[in-house]
Amino acid sequence: MRKFLGDVDRIVVKIGTTSLIHPNGKINFSGIDQLAFVLTDLNNKGKEIILVSSGAIGVGMEKLRMTERPATIPEQQAVAAVGQSELMHFYNQRFLAYNQQTAQVLMTRDIVDYPESRKNAINTLEQLLMMDIIPIINENDAVAVDELDHLTKFGDNDELSAIVCQMLNADLLIMLSDIDGFYSDNPSKNKDAILYSTISEITQDIMAQAGESAGSKFGTGGMISKLKAARRVLDAQGAMVLANGKPPRIIFDILDGKEVGTLFRGKEYV
Repeated sequence: MRKFLGDVDRIVVKIGTTSLIHPNGKINFSGIDQLAFVLTDLNNKGKEIILVSSGAIGVGMEKLRMTERPATIPEQQAVAAVGQSELMHFYNQRFLAYNQQTAQVLMTRDIVDYPESRKNAINTLEQLLMMDIIPIINENDAVAVDELDHLTKFGDNDELSAIVCQMLNADLLIMLSDIDGFYSDNPSKNKDAILYSTISEITQDIMAQAGESAGSKFGTGGMISKLKAARRVLDAQGAMVLANGKPPRIIFDILDGKEVGTLFRGKEYV
């Protein structure tokens, strides 16, 4: 059923904060290194890779030795500004260890809303891919309030990754989180919760099973935001796999067509 995943060429990978930050707030360096290795190897095989990375606030909190997420928008933006620089330092260091060049691309919702800026963003990303450079995209948290505890239409990096998929006509979105896929209920509270292998439509019933939408104290987003991203991908006749990003090597299993995580794909293709 998933053999088609081995043939995809353009892949957007979204990595969540919980895959980059340990529960104690420290940086998950082994995860970052493994992610760099996997994505570089895929790029070496001829795949076009775009990374959408969360983690700016989480990394900023660790850098500034903060144990609680800031409450105000200016504080969150300041911490994100510190964290984004530090996060890119880690990415640059680990990707260059595998001789892979990366580029930082920060986006705000106006880039998507306005045709001219959207076109310019697409041109930049397409050029980077032509040059075998892996773009690393994040919300420009230092100036935007779209995901900083304000429910506006751009949403969070889950939705951003789906938007990037649409903008670049990507074949697949791989969303790496801290859960094995989409369950019928919270598996940490209900041992009888069922892991869905494939979902072809985001119904009201499916949305209701997502439970609370809040993310961790180190980042935003929750299962509801992932389902909204999946709905956007499905509406564009695309495919998405939600899987556990610890460790990132699971990307190899996904592209080998193994039944890991939850595959979101239209019923006409299932």
